[in-house]
Amino acid sequence: MTAPSPSGSAPRARPLSPHLQVWRWTITMAASILHRATGIALSVGLLALTWWLAAAAMGQPHYDTFLDAVRSDIGQWMLFGWLLAMYLHIATGLRHLVMDAGGWLTIKESDRAITLLTLAALAATAATWAYLKGWM
Repeated sequence: MTAPSPSGSAPRARPLSPHLQVWRWTITMAASILHRATGIALSVGLLALTWWLAAAAMGQPHYDTFLDAVRSDIGQWMLFGWLLAMYLHIATGLRHLVMDAGGWLTIKESDRAITLLTLAALAATAATWAYLKGWM
């Protein structure tokens, strides 16, 4: 694809910006995208928090409706997903902070950090969920 020259005369060839189909997927790229995705998931999950607070303010019948929804299988999966998104977002956010400070900038350090932080987020999710369910 060519773009017109600044003077508006004949078009000149310029490279297009790379996109996801051009780049080879790496764990660093996936972690960065995951950070954005978990941020969106947490924002959507705030709707459940808002519903909880509104139901508590509106009285027992409304709160019971909320509890029925949250205690359902779908509600439990959504809460688990929100918890996982929270821990993953914290972990990838810490990674970004360390990188902004000049750490974990080599490919080897970055890949190791992503792996360890993801495992830590999964462990924290499992431990929190087990505690909340009374399994611990």
